[in-house]
Amino acid sequence: MAELIRIDDLAQPRLSEAQQAALAYGETLQVELDAGSILAEASEATGLRDFGPQDFRARLELLCEEWAADSGLTGLGRLPLRNKLLQHARSRLLIQDLLGRHPEIHQVQLSAPIIVAGLPRSGTTHLLNLMAADSRLRALPLWESYEPVPMPGETPRGGRDDPRWQRCEQQWQMMQSMSPLLAAMHPMNPDHIHEELELMGPDFASYNYEWLAVSPRWRDAYYASDQTPHYQYMKTVLKLLTWQDGDHTGERTRWVLKCPQHLEQLPVLRRVFPDATIAITHRDPVSVIQSAVTMLAYGQRTGRKRVDLPGLLDYWTARVAHLLEACVRDRDVIPPGQSIDVLFHEFMADDLAMVERIYARAGLPVTPAVRGELQAFLDAHPRGRHGQVVYDLRGDFGVEPAQLRERFQFYLDRFPVRVEVQ
Repeated sequence: MAELIRIDDLAQPRLSEAQQAALAYGETLQVELDAGSILAEASEATGLRDFGPQDFRARLELLCEEWAADSGLTGLGRLPLRNKLLQHARSRLLIQDLLGRHPEIHQVQLSAPIIVAGLPRSGTTHLLNLMAADSRLRALPLWESYEPVPMPGETPRGGRDDPRWQRCEQQWQMMQSMSPLLAAMHPMNPDHIHEELELMGPDFASYNYEWLAVSPRWRDAYYASDQTPHYQYMKTVLKLLTWQDGDHTGERTRWVLKCPQHLEQLPVLRRVFPDATIAITHRDPVSVIQSAVTMLAYGQRTGRKRVDLPGLLDYWTARVAHLLEACVRDRDVIPPGQSIDVLFHEFMADDLAMVERIYARAGLPVTPAVRGELQAFLDAHPRGRHGQVVYDLRGDFGVEPAQLRERFQFYLDRFPVRVEVQ
């Protein structure tokens, strides 16, 4: 039975000595959130200068301006934001360089991927990681999503011997030292199968930045922009990874992917991946919100000077509503023969049966060998192995679940999700 974890200091964190020392150290740093300095450092690190099309600069500058103006960030909170932008700038240079030397990458075909869309905290991660255990499918581990192309002079070994894996592991160890309960909510170890949305990072795009910092200006710019070019960029990087695997045509590779953002970009997803099978997860929005805001509030204890529980609840309630409004509006864009709705309670009751239903829609047979691979993953990764967080929307955030749920009646009328939080 999983250990129950109750975080009872969300609003007024009790910091460990290590966390206090890290916060004090962070205040001694001069963290420059400036587009020019980030691009210059990326060029110096890689020895490259060609960033490709320059439209990305406006998006990078917006992020830098918004985050630099955020007086609520601690020094320790500003540092990973700059490091993330620097990582994306380095990757953009490396991707541009490799595409320039090997233009044939653009000719790689990505055929019939299986893509999971659904609210964050709605089972998308478990579903993706389970299907990724199928050796017939290609998935994206976290370490490779962070650095799809090796740094100059590095040999892409794959796995634990790869310098990129080792850098990702160092980040994970540091993250756990600052946020030790994170593994119980959302593991980020190097081999964890990650969202392909990370591959939009080098194009300085996606809603992912909203998860990293308070970013309403970025959100509004994202809402106002056609995301098709960024999905096409992501697809190009997936082609690059396929090519790096040695499959120079793409005929031996079938990807399994997932990201919650797809829920509000279904027409774009359909346009860029027209032959994909889309599995859309559905869960009680109140459960999703309380899980998401608890996780984010826990992360704010070292990243922000004050944990803003009401602000988190307001922002992510509106954000989840936007995702679901788009889903209800656009769900029928995906043809029935290429899509399936995955109800959370049914998936949790029998995850293997749900995968079989998805595979049937995708035309992928479930052989005894495949069933064995999936079961081996479940045996090695039991639910709650890192502990189970007890969420309390009413106690921590002062909100009645039933009252919050009223905002999502339009969604509940369309999809028969089971109410979880009373």
